[in-house]
Amino acid sequence: MSSSFLRLTSVNLHIDGIGKVLIERSDKAKRLSISVRPIKGVRVAVPPHISFEKAEQLIYTKSDWIKEHQARMKQHEARVTLYDGHTDFRTRNHTLRLLTHAQYTMRCVIENGYINVFYPAYKDVRDNDVQKFIRKSIEEAYRKEAKAYLPERVKFFADKFGFDYQNVFIKNAKSRWGSCSHTNNINLNLHLMRLPDSLCDYVILHELAHTIEKNHGPGFWNLLDKVCPNSKALDQKLKAYRISIY
Repeated sequence: MSSSFLRLTSVNLHIDGIGKVLIERSDKAKRLSISVRPIKGVRVAVPPHISFEKAEQLIYTKSDWIKEHQARMKQHEARVTLYDGHTDFRTRNHTLRLLTHAQYTMRCVIENGYINVFYPAYKDVRDNDVQKFIRKSIEEAYRKEAKAYLPERVKFFADKFGFDYQNVFIKNAKSRWGSCSHTNNINLNLHLMRLPDSLCDYVILHELAHTIEKNHGPGFWNLLDKVCPNSKALDQKLKAYRISIY
């Protein structure tokens, strides 16, 4: 293996029977570790003191494990939207447009009601890196919409029901739709913009109720039911939605 290969911070390899594998240097990694994730694919995290050559050897050693998890990953990916020229995708205020250009880089412009995603003409729109960029661009549109809509919605309900809160922060959390800090800051996930209005409002009211009741005891649900009738039914409906799948 050449010294230039050893100096790389990341490299993409094609492994027979597995496909593309990203080997990436990580200062946080304590040991070699392999992850297999939908859309992102196979990644090997390499600590600073271990060579990429050893990382490549690990891939072959763990090939059966990787293939088993790839099969599960494909089942998961089947639930995820594949964005291409036939996709009719809209957020609340924007329509997705996929456009090719003569450059080697990808670019996103969100304006005039469109999410314009430009990708190199030589690339297949179904390539993982293009799909990831499209998804990232959509999230930026959701973030823009969330910043314009959610703080005003929080204020509306706080004024209506007499809740006091400090600030509203828009997050891109992976597992929570919202949270309320001990200082009554309201954290809301930008992916709330994907939910029906009734569920988006439910999450906001849920977190506002936490400004008074900091746990999920009977007092919390009694308070929430007063400001949001059928709150437990809405809570069950919310469980049908996933933050990372759309």
